[in-house]
Amino acid sequence: MAWHNTLGKLGEEKVRHYLLEKGCTILEQNWRLGRIEVDFIILDGQELVVVEVKTRRRPDDYPGELLSRGKCKRLLVAGAAYLERHRIKREIRFDLIIVSGKEMKIEHLRDAIRV
Repeated sequence: MAWHNTLGKLGEEKVRHYLLEKGCTILEQNWRLGRIEVDFIILDGQELVVVEVKTRRRPDDYPGELLSRGKCKRLLVAGAAYLERHRIKREIRFDLIIVSGKEMKIEHLRDAIRV
């Protein structure tokens, strides 16, 4: 496995523990819709949340550049498909969680994609 893939998996594992510590229920991890992969689908209280995780070696890599327009569109499509497939009738939120630096600091950006 390439180094950047290993780093990404470590970041996802850190986020998994973070979400569980926050009291979230993890419904899916690495859920796929065709070629689209969603890192996490969780329940945060009663709110359904699609979570994209970005892991960066350097904490100065700015988060605003981490979600391209295409990635946002794919996450919106995947979120809508998840609601439809599971016949869920509720609001959905899209968060970005950044894991950065040697200490793997977590920065949680709620509503990173506005619907």
